[in-house]
Amino acid sequence: NQVLEMFDHAYSNYMEHAYPADELMPLTCRGRVRGQEPSRGDVDDALGKFSLTLIDTLDTLVVLNKTKEFEEAVKKVIKDVNLDNDIVVSVFETNIRVLGGLLGGHSVAIMLKEKGEYMQWYNGELLQMAKELGYKLLPAFNTTSGLPYPRVNLKFGVRHPEARTGTETDTCTACAGTLILEFAALSRFTGTSIFEEYARKALDFIWEKRQRSSNLVGVTINIHTGDWVRKDSGVGAGIDSYYEYLLKAYVLLGDDSFLERFNTHYDAIMRYISQPPLLLDVHIHKPMLNARTWMDSLLAFFPGLQVLKGDIRPAIETHEMLYQVIKKHNFLPEAFTTDFRVHWAQHPLRPEFAESTYFLYKATGDPYYLEVGKTLIENLNKYARVPCGFAAMKDVRTGSHEDRMDSFFLAEMFKYLYLLFADKEDMIFDIEDYIFTTEAHLLPLWLSTTNQTISKKNTTTEYTELDDSNFDWTCPNTQILFPNDPMFAQSIREPLKNVVDKSCPRGISRAEESLGSGPKPPLRARDFMASNPEHLEILKKMGVSLIHLKDGRVQLVQHAVQAASSLDAEDGLRFMQEMIELSSQQQKEQQLPPRAVQIVSHPFFGRVVLTAGPAQFGMDLSKHKAGTRGFVATIKPYNGCSEITNPEAVKEKIALMQRGQCMFAEKARNIQKAGAIGGIVIDDNEGSSSDTAPLFQMAGDGKNTDDITIPMLFLFNKEGNIILDAIREYEAVEVLLSDKAKDRATIFKGKMIPNYIIDSNLEMENVDQKLSENDSHKQNSEETPSASQDVGAVSEESEEGESSDVTDPDSLSPADADSDSTSISNQDSYIPGTDEASAPEPACTQGDHQPQEQKTETESNSKVNWDNKVQPMESILADWNEDIEAFEMMEKDEL
Repeated sequence: NQVLEMFDHAYSNYMEHAYPADELMPLTCRGRVRGQEPSRGDVDDALGKFSLTLIDTLDTLVVLNKTKEFEEAVKKVIKDVNLDNDIVVSVFETNIRVLGGLLGGHSVAIMLKEKGEYMQWYNGELLQMAKELGYKLLPAFNTTSGLPYPRVNLKFGVRHPEARTGTETDTCTACAGTLILEFAALSRFTGTSIFEEYARKALDFIWEKRQRSSNLVGVTINIHTGDWVRKDSGVGAGIDSYYEYLLKAYVLLGDDSFLERFNTHYDAIMRYISQPPLLLDVHIHKPMLNARTWMDSLLAFFPGLQVLKGDIRPAIETHEMLYQVIKKHNFLPEAFTTDFRVHWAQHPLRPEFAESTYFLYKATGDPYYLEVGKTLIENLNKYARVPCGFAAMKDVRTGSHEDRMDSFFLAEMFKYLYLLFADKEDMIFDIEDYIFTTEAHLLPLWLSTTNQTISKKNTTTEYTELDDSNFDWTCPNTQILFPNDPMFAQSIREPLKNVVDKSCPRGISRAEESLGSGPKPPLRARDFMASNPEHLEILKKMGVSLIHLKDGRVQLVQHAVQAASSLDAEDGLRFMQEMIELSSQQQKEQQLPPRAVQIVSHPFFGRVVLTAGPAQFGMDLSKHKAGTRGFVATIKPYNGCSEITNPEAVKEKIALMQRGQCMFAEKARNIQKAGAIGGIVIDDNEGSSSDTAPLFQMAGDGKNTDDITIPMLFLFNKEGNIILDAIREYEAVEVLLSDKAKDRATIFKGKMIPNYIIDSNLEMENVDQKLSENDSHKQNSEETPSASQDVGAVSEESEEGESSDVTDPDSLSPADADSDSTSISNQDSYIPGTDEASAPEPACTQGDHQPQEQKTETESNSKVNWDNKVQPMESILADWNEDIEAFEMMEKDEL
């Protein structure tokens, strides 16, 4: 019932405030129309002015037993949606969301019509629209390889003078390999074989181009040559649904070759990528070499796929690890490190973890997964729910929101959560008759025997030199899959319970694995000390030279041929890559983290949280747990650059002012003198937003700023307008300035507020207990500093009102720079200083599972230069330079 109520809240707000736009913007209560909002880059390629969210939600309405709403929605889609727009869209996103949405809608429409009560008027209109869209996507496949272009113009196709697309050379593996379910279903439904043929050709090409020795595929491939552009391989972003569609294509289409390909890849994944409970990217040519020290949130689908395959134990392990990360951060961050700290702090309400939770519950019947689902529901209501829907998390650490509610939230999240809790009698049809696409759209299994226009070619037998006993379980059999022992799952989960908070992750080093239980694991960059002779000896063994330059900098150069062995050379490359990542991370960590502005007055009641930039002066909100709370008031003059003329309106309030015309510190002093308890500076750059701009920090004025004692925060124009609009509508608006959003029970303790604001699971008499839990949670999270993606320019405003970005912290005056910070201006070329240990992460000592805090100084000028002149002498080292280039490229990755 809670899931139904939450769905109604999200869906009704989309229909009321956004339709026919593609998506709802839940903070500003309006639709997101492409071209009318600041561009978000590739994210906007999903938007095609075709009412995306409604199409994506069609079959969810039927799963949730909302047949009347479904009937109305189908009529709206048929009447209103135009697929012939002059707009460039992602082939991948349009396929899984729009084509999949139309086919899923058609699948359940014909089912309802057959039952005889609803949709009696329906005559395949959604299928006709799907066929029209299919033909609009086909021009993307006009390549010699058969791999599609990543983008297509709905009206003009590809390479047409007016298409504005067709010059791309690269696509991701998932983008080209996630077509077969929708395209084959379209062919089977319509009898038009061309769609299935094109999708199969793309899959065949990727299979042929896999790395033959490791049986892995890379993340990015050239659509013309088939060369791997990015040679790292994992199960997350860029590859994920390629593996998913191989297994599901076998289920839906009955073609053994898809299962054999999946099993070949799966064997490689479990051999190289799976390091239970972690799933770590590796290099396709050097699969024993980890390519990253972090994981992305999209891999959360993988335990669900393992359940479908029948491999339950590793699914339980990885799922539990992900659940512990969620318990630590409330949501799964977009990326997190191997020691479970935030790497990228956003969370766009992704459904993959809910998907895996549903599959594990179906396979095991373990009520533990119902508790997991309950936690997901509570967190969504507590932290993501806003008056106009549910808002994505801009930063899981502060709890701030992004003005975004993606269509997959309605298409997948509520579908999986409802199915997790639904009994058979809650469903109006048998869900087991359908397979889920990657967007959770329903395709009927009877398609496997319909319009089989494709001759089955078993092209993979020559490659399946595997132990077939691992692949026996291709049909559901809970007796075999899950031993009839209630303690089985618990025994797997128990060792992982505290892995996130209290111990370092288990993992055997590659060197130890190869050499048996070697005496010591490889040297990690975070533990390295240049003054330690033993460390220098290890560097020498790995082929890494340490050179002291005249200006005091330290240069590290690796010559792979000078390593003691090929394994040591691999350790050396990993060490160099870790140094680069560590440098980048420390550069990010020296910046102040974002802060939160939480609107706590009616009708927001703490449900809207805005990302705010911090100031390098004034009250440090991270040291004042309660934050600063007060009503807001606009000052006169609005720029705050002279004495405030309306002090009576500002006294004991939080002052709102506009950026520009003087220094931030000067504004702070003026409002403090007028009696303000805090200040919010609003950007004067029209349309600027934390969604599209990097975090902004307010620097001091080069003088001593100890006299400023009130907190100052910076809001971009869009977020600032949310507060200004609230003032116009409600007059009295109260906000809370803090380091992270506060639990609403904390904010409203002892006050009368509407019942629906406090979650049903939280009794007011238990608030004190909750508060103490929250405090200890905060304490834990403070002990481990987190890296943030949202690191931007530390900016100072000039006397003339123009801002100058100081991107190199070295150029700040001593008064502005944080004395504890490390100044690193180029993340690719600088590494932490090597005269003393540098340990931003908890380090594990032998025999001690507790992370130990190490606070050490870091020399800022240490530098890494790659040696490009090395010519490897052994054939095993022939492609090291290529590997280094790949690593440098990975460092610049975006999810």
